[in-house]
Amino acid sequence: MLLALLAFNIVGSFAHRGTQPAVLPYTVFRQQVESGNVAAISTAGTHVSGTMKHPILWPPGAKTKDQRSYSAFVTVLPPFPDPSLLPMLLAHNVTVTSAGSGNPWVVDVIITALPVLLIVGVLVYLGRRMQQQQGSVFGFGKSRARVHTNTETSVTFKDVAGEDEAKNSLQDIVDFLRDPRPFQVLGARIPKGILLVGPPGTGKTLLARAVAGEAGCAFYSAAATEFVEMFVGVGASRMRDLFERAKASPPAIVFLDELDAVGRRRGAAAVPGNEEREQTLNQLLGELDGFEPTKGVIVLAATNRPDVLDPALLRPGRFDRQVMVELPDRSGRESILRIHTRQIPLAPDVDLGVVARGTVGFSGADLANLVNEAAIAAAHRRTTQVCMEDFGSAQDRIVMGGLTGMRMGEDERRVVAYHETGHALAAILSPAADPIRKVSIVPRGRSLGATQQIALADHHNYSRTYLFTRLVVLMGGHAAEELVFHEGTTGAEDDLRQATALARQMVARWGMSPEVGLLALELPQAPAAPFGMARNYGEVTADRIDQETARLISEAHAHAAELLRAHRAALDRIADALLREEVLALPALTALLGQTASTRPMSGPAPTTRCEDLRGRCVLQGGGY
Repeated sequence: MLLALLAFNIVGSFAHRGTQPAVLPYTVFRQQVESGNVAAISTAGTHVSGTMKHPILWPPGAKTKDQRSYSAFVTVLPPFPDPSLLPMLLAHNVTVTSAGSGNPWVVDVIITALPVLLIVGVLVYLGRRMQQQQGSVFGFGKSRARVHTNTETSVTFKDVAGEDEAKNSLQDIVDFLRDPRPFQVLGARIPKGILLVGPPGTGKTLLARAVAGEAGCAFYSAAATEFVEMFVGVGASRMRDLFERAKASPPAIVFLDELDAVGRRRGAAAVPGNEEREQTLNQLLGELDGFEPTKGVIVLAATNRPDVLDPALLRPGRFDRQVMVELPDRSGRESILRIHTRQIPLAPDVDLGVVARGTVGFSGADLANLVNEAAIAAAHRRTTQVCMEDFGSAQDRIVMGGLTGMRMGEDERRVVAYHETGHALAAILSPAADPIRKVSIVPRGRSLGATQQIALADHHNYSRTYLFTRLVVLMGGHAAEELVFHEGTTGAEDDLRQATALARQMVARWGMSPEVGLLALELPQAPAAPFGMARNYGEVTADRIDQETARLISEAHAHAAELLRAHRAALDRIADALLREEVLALPALTALLGQTASTRPMSGPAPTTRCEDLRGRCVLQGGGY
């Protein structure tokens, strides 16, 4: 492009003088030089321009009227060198001048400087990469904890509901961080570490942030898994850096989530523990010993597995206090629902008290999800308010899953209807059972149907009668299948699994079998013993536990079969109605039964116990079994 532009400039210069040059082939140019007709030439790269001693007619061979006389010419040198050209020019006294490369000076400068610029750029890039790598190496052991200042920690105890006992236990920590002088005057030492213990989703992290918000101090939050790395010593270095940062800006709270990731019992596993994890644990123990409580740094940690923690962590002087963060009760659930519905427009028919009664066993996270699902359901209906029906459909989605649109054949629907009717009828006819809310054969999630029960109150202590009734309700579906179809189906798979787990706990944990006795032989969530020794009883006792578990389930199955056999007509009526309507509530069930149910009706959207069929799911919500 530059060469073409140069040729255009050369041609333009001749045109400006009133002389138009002839464009000659290189061979013609050589012939003119050999004949001595070239007076002077000027080179610009591969382009040559010159003047003739005698004008020539061009192009040759054309008609006279098409030829023109030229005294100037231009040509282009061939791409290969011609060493004989210059001697020929000199021999014929041709004046030769050079105009350089023929490129603009900017192009020449760029071509000359480009290699240098590339080399300098590569050196700069490599230097920055080395600096980044060096910085990452030196920062590898720095803590990655997230720091929230006073203005960022806007959560207070007003935002935490359903955990009044936990807030009362943490109130003295808030008072100390606000003003430690009353404690120091009396010589009282505030706990260095506080362990928040409770099931997942109960709000342990929220409580820790609320303490920082109430005290108005910095909040250093980190997950314990961030201290576990492949290289030995990195976790300990990060732990040390975290505490140094907290000590530099008191008052402060250091919060370690999922403490069991680094605080597991040392030497409890069959294979020696991870050296990096143990060094991190040792560093944490040293940091808890290394600062005075008067410095205004409090360590809060959360776990749902306190039984696997190393005893050195739990001794006085380190984690002095354990605060239980349990599942909320009914009033706590209602308060949590009110917090999460602050920004939700509720319809007049919404009764959060009824919703709270029907969500036994729900954690704070579960309730937040329930409110969100209800709002999504209302949005799908294109309404501006969330009504009670939305809460009901939201809980059905959470507990049982969404509607699948699965189509069942008539024979399969009939099996499902009798299976669910067996669950429902066994519950209605058992005085100790939780009341039925509704029965459905609409496929949801992994289930083809469901029998929903709702507790009248929160249970914290269970009698043998209540637990045996649970077994009877669980076995009602299988008993109905055998009574009507003379064989069972795979739909009772999870019913049997749930019944087996419950019966085994009655025998081995709660002393409810006279054959085994008042012995707690299996502890819940016990840490694994070394070398796979997971039980503390012999083979004879193990056989006795298995026999008693099987006996309890057989008795429950026989009792359920007897109830259904005695009310076979009601079983058929309810199953037929269920095939027609697909969903039946307690009033309809009571009318079909033809007598007053042993449990009173309960309005509301939420089941607490469900026994699902044919895909094998039976989940006991909120029972704690």
